[in-house]
Amino acid sequence: MTAPTTEKLQGYEFYRRVLGSPRYIVAPMVDHSELAWRVLSRRHGAQLCYTPMLHARLFAESAAYRAAQFSCNAAEDAPLVVQFCANDAATLLAAARLVEARCAAVDLNLGCPQGIVKKGHYGAFLTDDKDWDCVCAMVNTLHVHLAVPVTCKIRIFSDVNKTIAFAKRLQAAGCQLLTVHGRTRDMKGHKTGLADWEQIRRVKEVLDIPVFANGNICYFEDVQRCLDFTKCDGVMTAEGNLYNPALFTGIFHPVWKLAIEYLEICKEIPNSADVGMMRAHLFKIFAPWFVCLF
Repeated sequence: MTAPTTEKLQGYEFYRRVLGSPRYIVAPMVDHSELAWRVLSRRHGAQLCYTPMLHARLFAESAAYRAAQFSCNAAEDAPLVVQFCANDAATLLAAARLVEARCAAVDLNLGCPQGIVKKGHYGAFLTDDKDWDCVCAMVNTLHVHLAVPVTCKIRIFSDVNKTIAFAKRLQAAGCQLLTVHGRTRDMKGHKTGLADWEQIRRVKEVLDIPVFANGNICYFEDVQRCLDFTKCDGVMTAEGNLYNPALFTGIFHPVWKLAIEYLEICKEIPNSADVGMMRAHLFKIFAPWFVCLF
């Protein structure tokens, strides 16, 4: 493996000059942060978007998987961060090299808590103490050999000191921007609960790289409250964005207008969403309306 021949920006230089100092970020969401949805979100205030989580081994090995799962449009979809789950440095690098010319950074998912990820030993289930060396090896491999910066997204641990220690290890390995979801990996489904902004604030205090806060962002008013409390550089939202893709503007458009605009984007940009994604988005957009109606 050879290192990139051109110097890449790091930390806050990367955040400011490449990403444009974004404060409003759309999270990586499996089957939900596809190209068409990212374009819609950007038209309504989002300043940075992530792809859905991609499986590094499948992405590296299968052209069919790449064609089905990844698409971008430089004209309306930049800056873009491509996210992978992985548990092997060489495999992750092979996948990342296939997208490095089409994105601003590559993100390592260390926060997904779903069962399928547990089976594959990825995401939040690759953050036990015994896995930290593996994780840091992946981060450092991308840091040294990839043409674009590597970033990470994590969940907190029950012990804030462990969260801080993990974040510091990632920074030392070469992570140039860290997103902290303020929930543990057990906080999902009916156990979701509130995200812990205090832990996020503590992590932000000790790092030298930009930090994004993730969790409890349902309305535009939550954005500034989170920034003020955590002192983070940006706020990432997932569920809030799905119910209102204009969340970052503070505007509640008639839901049918957003639905039509989304479908028009799907029609205008080939392969920007599949039927399953469209159906899921329309359900989320119209859900508040149905609640009010019935």
